[in-house]
This record gives sequence, C-alpha cells and structure tokens, in this order.
Amino acid sequence: MWSIFTKEINSFLNSLIAYLVMGVFLVSMGLLVWVFPDTAIFEYGYADMGIFFNLAPYVLMFLIPAITMKALAEESKSGTFELLMTKPITELKLLLGKYLAGLVLVVISLIPTLVYYFSLSYLSNPVGNIDSAGIMGAYVGLLFLVSAYTGIGIFASSLSENQIVAFIIAVFISFIFFMGFSSLADLPFLTNASIQIEKIGMLAHYDSLGKGVIDFRDVLYFLSITALFLGATFWVLKLRKWNS
Repeated sequence: MWSIFTKEINSFLNSLIAYLVMGVFLVSMGLLVWVFPDTAIFEYGYADMGIFFNLAPYVLMFLIPAITMKALAEESKSGTFELLMTKPITELKLLLGKYLAGLVLVVISLIPTLVYYFSLSYLSNPVGNIDSAGIMGAYVGLLFLVSAYTGIGIFASSLSENQIVAFIIAVFISFIFFMGFSSLADLPFLTNASIQIEKIGMLAHYDSLGKGVIDFRDVLYFLSITALFLGATFWVLKLRKWNS
C-alpha cells in the first residue's frame, strides 16, 4: 500500500499539472476571498473566514476530480492494472494507496490557505480578535468534506479509462451529493420530507460542522459517504480483475 502511496505522490508532484492545479486553486480562492468585490472579506468589515468556507466546497468540487481523475483510469488505459494484480498486492491495498495519496495531495493544497487565518488575525482590531475555535472547527468540517470528495473521485476514476470522463463523473456526483439533495428538499411537493431529504446531502452536515461544533452524527455521515464510495470502488476493481 505504501509503495502505491509514495508512487502516486511522487508521480503527481513531478508533473507540471500538479502545480498548475494547485496554483489555479490557490489563485482562484485568493481572488474570491480578497479581491472580487462581491465576495472579498474586506467588504464585510469584520474578521471572518465564512466566505472562504462557503466558496471552498465549490472550488474543491473541481480541484479534487482533477487530482484523482488519473488515479485508476491511467492504470486501466496503460494496462498496468493487470500487471499490478499479478504482484502481491490486493485490491484493497491498491485502493487505499490511491485514496490516501489523493487525500494528502488535497490537504497539501489547503495548507497555504492558513495564511488567510493569520492575515485576518493580524489585520483585526485589536490584533487577534478572531474566532479561532470556530475557524479551526470549520477547517475540520472542510477536511471531512475533502475526504468524501476524494472517495467520489477515486470511484469515478475506476469507472472509465478516459480521465476526462472520470473528471466529469466525479464533478457530477460531488455536485449531486453536495447541492442536489438540498435543492430537492426545496421543492414544494416535498415539504413534509424536506428535513430528511436535506440530511441525505453533504451541505447540511458541512454547514453544521462549519459552525465550529463537531457533532458525531456529521462526522459519521462523511465517514459513511467516504466508505460507501471506497467500497463501491473495491467491487469495481474486483469485477475488473475477474474479467481480465
């Protein structure tokens, strides 16, 4: 598993696309949080990172599929999947190695955003007048969301040899789980079941964690979504092995 993990990390960091993807993410978030008038923190007049945590899920919805799209799709296209299966490595180890590598790469992309927190802390009046506990809690919620997105991305990559197709599938599934159920709950004829439908989606649980309160039910939800898609990926790999 660790050999797969290190191979994925090294392969990604040695490619130009890695820095391009991370650069696009950090530049776009920087512009949205600090520059664009409609979303800039300075327009609110107080030290708060709410705008960052509101926008990050939508940007990550594209960043994470870009990172994970080649994880298994490339193995299938190049024919190395069959070769890997002849070695003493199980589908579970292959899956976990790919997943952990994708997760670590996304976390590496998020680390520079801590600069926003330190900048706001310094710019606040008085210095340090910022809700540190709430922001750290929101970061925890973002990490659980990232974990679920990564699981979806790995699953999408297992479905197609084409990386672009895998990217589109991952974005679509992530959007449905993040926004789809909340939008569905707003339909007039589903009013009686709106709360239950909304809780199926990620947005309600992410918003709950974003308040800085770590609720076990929200944590369990994100872990379950991650496990669901990793489990589905495991069986896709099993079926591919049996058919090869």
